[in-house]
Amino acid sequence: MPSVLPDGEPVPEDGTLPRHALADAGRRPLGFYLHVPYCATRCGYCDFNTYTASELRGSGGALASRDNYADTVADEIRLARKVLGDDPRPVETVFVGGGTPTLLPAADLGRMLAAIRDEFGLAPDAEVTTEANPESVDPRYLEELRAAGFNRVSFGMQSARQHVLKVLDRTHTPGRPEACVAEARAAGFDHVNLDLIYGTPGESDDDWRASLDAAITAGPDHVSAYALIVEEGTQLARRIRRGEVPMTDDDVHADRYLIAEDLLTAAGYHWYEVSNWATTEAGRCRHNELYWRGADWWGAGPGAHSHVGGVRWWNVKHPGAYAQALTEGRSPGAGREILPDEDRRVERILLELRLLDGCPLSLLKPAGLAAAGKALADGLLQPEPYAAGRAVLTLRGRLLADAVVRDLVD
Repeated sequence: MPSVLPDGEPVPEDGTLPRHALADAGRRPLGFYLHVPYCATRCGYCDFNTYTASELRGSGGALASRDNYADTVADEIRLARKVLGDDPRPVETVFVGGGTPTLLPAADLGRMLAAIRDEFGLAPDAEVTTEANPESVDPRYLEELRAAGFNRVSFGMQSARQHVLKVLDRTHTPGRPEACVAEARAAGFDHVNLDLIYGTPGESDDDWRASLDAAITAGPDHVSAYALIVEEGTQLARRIRRGEVPMTDDDVHADRYLIAEDLLTAAGYHWYEVSNWATTEAGRCRHNELYWRGADWWGAGPGAHSHVGGVRWWNVKHPGAYAQALTEGRSPGAGREILPDEDRRVERILLELRLLDGCPLSLLKPAGLAAAGKALADGLLQPEPYAAGRAVLTLRGRLLADAVVRDLVD
């Protein structure tokens, strides 16, 4: 969730959606994203809408405090119930992200989840995830999360090498994320993810292999591996611009991706989205699949984005302004856009092409179909799915996914 909000039309004070957004809603899955914007320290590469205690001090006063944050989010969940009206759908996925959600007491995360359960109900097999910093949890905290109804946890590991973590300004100790996997298993979590980042300045191929080996040995059922993106305005971008650390190029990123594919596949993980691998279908992140397939989700929290029936909106960024709006009975929405059919078509191609089963060729216009034929000839799309009417990336295609998408949406 980037920190810079897009432009858009105003959101009604009561948050009302256009009638067409709720038409046929019962046919689409519904999820909730809950954003917790607090961090103990700011990582040098992070461009998300997050705040340390010093950044909030004197800015927003008590309204920006972590102490009453769970109650504020519960207020937005109740607003969501009013906006969605008699929508009968139970919530299928909940994802608590940040920031560092586990800076809040486990009971606070449980209260936010309880608000969703009370207002909407949870599907019997609902996936309920929270992100966690490895240094912000212990066995008891994880047990409390599990008792509150969470059944999936995602730990930010990034790397197993201290010098790589230092460049990223990560504060956890190497080995701690792996220990967290064991603690989560002991607490009753069936589904555990480790997030990794490759392409950090100063990281070698051997460093990356060591990180993958450590993650695999820990035994999570899901691993996410993302290429480092250096965002403008971050501390890391400034360090690179000053020449303090080198920029990693695209060829290195491609090599690291191939290493990840080789090691993870050999260990029994299977890719189902370009940057995500799971040991079983049940281990996939269903909440992220909800995003990739254009379903409905409500994002609660400062800066959070939502999408329902082709309407996308986003909340004000600052925790104080967010809480103030809800205290006054107003939607915290900062802007919204009603997506034209063409934009929705393009987004489907962009997102679904990254998935294991790809996107229907029927979404493509004549120029896109011609580009798909060329991509097939160039070994970027798989022949058998293509013959059955779907564009599915090969391994080489995954390396060039962004370029393939650009060609197909023309």
